[in-house]
Amino acid sequence: VREMSPAVAAEICGVKAEDIVTAARWFAQSTATFSLYCQGLNQSSSGTAKNASLINLHLATGQIGKPGAGPFSLTGQPNAMGGREVGGLATTLAAHRDIANAVHREEMQTLWGVERISPQRGKTAVEMFEAVRKGEIKLLWIACTNPAQSLPDLTLVREALEKAELVVLQDAYRNTETAAFADVLLPATSWGEKDGTVTNSERRISRVRAAVGAPHDARHDWQIVCDFALALESHLRPDKPSLFAYDSQEAVWNEHRETTRGRDLDITGMSYAMLASQGPQQWPLPQGASTGKVRLYEDGKFCTPSGRAQFFVARYQAVAEKIDARYPLRLTTGRLRDHWHGMSRTGNVARLFGHAPEPRLSVNNNDLTRRGLKDGELVKIESRRGALFVQVQADESVRSGQVYLPMHWGKRFLGGKDSAGVNTLTVAAFDPISYQPELKHAAVKIGAADLAWHLTAFVGCAGNETELFDQLLALQSEVSFFSSVLIGREKPGVLVRAAHHGVPGSEWLAALDDMLGLTGESTMRYDDARRGSSRRMLINDDRLIAVRLSGNAGAITSGEWLRDWLLADKPVFDIRRLLLSPATSAPTGFVLAGRVVCQCFNVTEDTIVTTLVSIAGEPGERCRQLQQQLKCGSNCGSCVPELRRLVAKIPVIEKQEAA
Repeated sequence: VREMSPAVAAEICGVKAEDIVTAARWFAQSTATFSLYCQGLNQSSSGTAKNASLINLHLATGQIGKPGAGPFSLTGQPNAMGGREVGGLATTLAAHRDIANAVHREEMQTLWGVERISPQRGKTAVEMFEAVRKGEIKLLWIACTNPAQSLPDLTLVREALEKAELVVLQDAYRNTETAAFADVLLPATSWGEKDGTVTNSERRISRVRAAVGAPHDARHDWQIVCDFALALESHLRPDKPSLFAYDSQEAVWNEHRETTRGRDLDITGMSYAMLASQGPQQWPLPQGASTGKVRLYEDGKFCTPSGRAQFFVARYQAVAEKIDARYPLRLTTGRLRDHWHGMSRTGNVARLFGHAPEPRLSVNNNDLTRRGLKDGELVKIESRRGALFVQVQADESVRSGQVYLPMHWGKRFLGGKDSAGVNTLTVAAFDPISYQPELKHAAVKIGAADLAWHLTAFVGCAGNETELFDQLLALQSEVSFFSSVLIGREKPGVLVRAAHHGVPGSEWLAALDDMLGLTGESTMRYDDARRGSSRRMLINDDRLIAVRLSGNAGAITSGEWLRDWLLADKPVFDIRRLLLSPATSAPTGFVLAGRVVCQCFNVTEDTIVTTLVSIAGEPGERCRQLQQQLKCGSNCGSCVPELRRLVAKIPVIEKQEAA
């Protein structure tokens, strides 16, 4: 505390020193202080120390082990707690055991019936791919994850995947970024097809039952692993009892239950029958107990040899990669409201793109102005590891000196011949204890894209939008920038943007037009060979079906309103003269759809703003009236925080009385 005064911390964190003092008083003097935190603490080269520092605060002030108090991690996975319980890390064994602890290894050797467990930890994710790249590891078996999208420094990761002698991918989707490197694809069941248990963040174990059957040849993960293990052990340990003779997922769970006996998470008193008859149960629930422990640490006893809590003291450590004159901006990554991780599932649903329609780099307007950049312009963002092209958006919620790009945009959605998505830019530095990489910070620079040729294309699809989306990915490798997303709601389709130093070969454009259905006699055409610009439009039954605009940046400006016209399924008879001209403005009276805030009822931001200006009252009352009039925020609730921000931002416009 002496070395890190509020004034010093304020300078580092960008907050007011007096606010730190106020927060400290609130923290210590409140009857109950509850700390919620996300990946900002975890995805750091000093993430363990950050987590421990927050826990230290709760221990030092007694804000733990009582209602409404304690540190609470909002983890990035729905069964993150369950993964930790079974030892699903390269550094741990089951039931919170340490792989370096000889007693813990002996316990698991006895339970599993094996002669020896290595005291050496396995390689964690970043280390593993570096080892593959060096040739130290030759085979990769990847299950239920997408490292070619989610790991940092993707240039290195992709080099490793290309060098591996055998890549086995066990997944529910065949079109992920990692699938392109797989030699063997093993179809696995997805969440709604599984049976088993999950554990939530309050240590509550729930039974999960399959909602639908497994499609085609898909099998449960445990079945795939066990079948392979049975075949392998017939060669490695013939004529010995099998170590993988499980006949059901309950049998697997029963072994996990036994690993917890006597541990802090003892669940030997639970069973599938209990979970079925009595519902979800909290651990610990040892044999002989009827219910689990609702609250940990209320008796002042902790899971240490002495029973007392232990402080973990670490000095402040700066980010792994500092900004400098060459890379003066701080890039941070994060999540979008309506998408999930690598978007292997959510990326197949067109309506989920309504809130954040395309990859966008959020930049403070002052930083754009200093660099002579404009909102919506294509820019090049570059780190010490690689570069990518992306459209920029002015965002006052981002501080000057920082830029923000959502973590979801992998190569499937944001690519080009030299880009693999957002993690092309991120740094592979990781925490020495948790081994979590520093995905939240990288030093970058941005500038104009300096690409002379641009393209915008979109098409309405008759239920085959995901198939077309996958076909279009084959075109990425020949242009500098390529972005594709799903669009629409009732009438879904695909949007493609591309840019290059010059006009790509005629074969590339011909392939794109063929995929979009723009090659028939009914296609309207315009070509300007001297300027390298062209326009293609397909009309059927007086409706716009597909559009391709290409040339310089000015040649594609009409793409925004034409896309909304197509999605609105409006007749084109009265606007035919505008179709082949680079008209930047929509026809009189046509209003662009705008960004969707409420997915449940398809309510746009423009509609909300228009309604809010006539709703008076306190913020809470304005929000309630907004929900009543438009229904937004009245179903799933995920848009309510944004509604509240709009309520605070949009003033009431008083009606002028007649003279």
